Order: sequence, then structure tokens, then C-alpha cells
Amino acid sequence: MRKILYLTIITTVLLSSCVSQKKYADLEAQFNAAQTQLAEAKAKVLECQVDKDKFANQVESLKAQNKFLQDSRENDIRQIESLTTLSQSANSNIKDVVAQLSEKDKYINGIRGAMSRKDSLNLALAVNLKSALSDGIQDEDIIVNVDKTVVYVEINDKLLFKSGSSVISSKAKSILEKVATVIASRPEMEVMVEGYTDNKPISTATTRDNWDLSTQRATSVVRVLQNDFNINPKRLIAAGRSEYLPLASNDTAEGRARNRRTRIVILPKLDQFFDILEQKPDGTPASGK
Repeated sequence: MRKILYLTIITTVLLSSCVSQKKYADLEAQFNAAQTQLAEAKAKVLECQVDKDKFANQVESLKAQNKFLQDSRENDIRQIESLTTLSQSANSNIKDVVAQLSEKDKYINGIRGAMSRKDSLNLALAVNLKSALSDGIQDEDIIVNVDKTVVYVEINDKLLFKSGSSVISSKAKSILEKVATVIASRPEMEVMVEGYTDNKPISTATTRDNWDLSTQRATSVVRVLQNDFNINPKRLIAAGRSEYLPLASNDTAEGRARNRRTRIVILPKLDQFFDILEQKPDGTPASGK
């Protein structure tokens, strides 16, 4: 009986010991699971922290991009406003330029018309001179021509002067009278008399060289036009060209004879020319005079 009791006690103790060991194992397993869960939780927290930092960086980057876009938009708006202003200014300038070009075209056309009329007058003047000088005078001795905007009469010096002299011959006055008649019919034009010589040197008590001779001959013709035929001296110009604009070679007597000549140039007055330049396209003076 006593043995049975001992066996029962021993069995109870053993069973009790087995239950405690099992609980311990369960608790240990639970602890290990909790440790694992804690580690996983910490890893997730760390991951969330990293994600949070990334998100914060992305937010800052987006804010910076947004600010850049706003600044760019404002700058674009300012540029568009500037371009609009420039476009309006350019349109205004273009209109002004077009208007100015239109005025200049009118002005140029006006000048062309005036030049065309002047050319017609010059041709008529040349015809009148040729008609007046044709009687009894050979063509090679007197040449009447239109050179660009002027009419000129070129007279060989054998019809005007003796060799080496600047005194007008009596025969020359009849020629100059015909020229003066045509000049008098065009009071709006000036008259320039040019003297030319050959290259043969000359030196006398009254004439130092060919410059002197050419100028003296031009002055003699001017005096005859003024004193004998009443051409207004304000219209007259005397010029000496000496030997430096020859028409032919001075190596032959024929060439030197051709180079000794007097040219009477009929041309517009300079003040009239400048008046044309100063006129507005409608013909009124630019200064308002």
C-alpha cells in the first residue's frame, strides 16, 4: 500500500515537471516569436523612416520645380508683354517707314519729272542754238551739244582770237551775238565760259602761261556778253582750264588747233538746283518759306 502511494507521488511529481517544461518551451517559443515580430516591426519602422525621408526630399524637389515653373511662367509673361510692346512699336515704325518711302517716291518722281522737263528744255535750247549759229559757219568750227543736264556751245578759237591773243575779233562778236540771243531767252539759267589751250608754252608781258591765256580768253568772252549784248553779269562765270583737258593729241598742228577752243556752257542756277532738293514731294519748300 505504501509502495502504491510512493508510486502515485512520484508519478504526480513527474507529470507536474513535464507540464512546466512544456509551458517553458511554449513561452520560449512565444518569446522568440515576439522577438522576431519586434525585429520586423523595427525594420518596418526604419523602412518607413527611410520612405519618409525620401518623400520629404521628393516634396522639396517638387516645391523647387514648382517655384522654377512659376518663375519661368512669370518670365514668359514678361517676355510676351515686351514682345507685344515691341510688336506694336515695330508696326508703328513700319507704318512710318512706309509713309516716308511713299513720300520719298513722290519726291523722286517729282525730281524725275522735273529732270525730264529740263531735258526737253535743253534739247529745245540746243536746237535753237544750232539754228541760230548754222548760217555761214562750218560744223567743225562750232559744236552744239547736250551733255547730261547742260547745253554747251564749243567754238574753235580761230573764230574768236588771233594766235596767243585774248582780244575778241570783230567776226567773233557776230557769233557771240547769236549765242547771246539764245542765252537771253533763258534768264533762269547761268552761263559758264571755259577757255582751253594747247600745250605750247606762252610767256608775254601780260600773259604768264596757258593758265593766264585760257582765263583771259574766257573773261574776254564774258565781257562781250555783258557789255555788248546786255547779259546779266550775275549769270556769267569765267573759267580757265589751260592745256589739261585736250580733245586731241598736241603732237600735231591739227590736234593743237582742235584743243584751242572756248566752251560756253548753259546750265541751271545752283540756287534753283538746291531749291529742288529742299522741296517737299508736293512741291512746297521744306523750310515752309
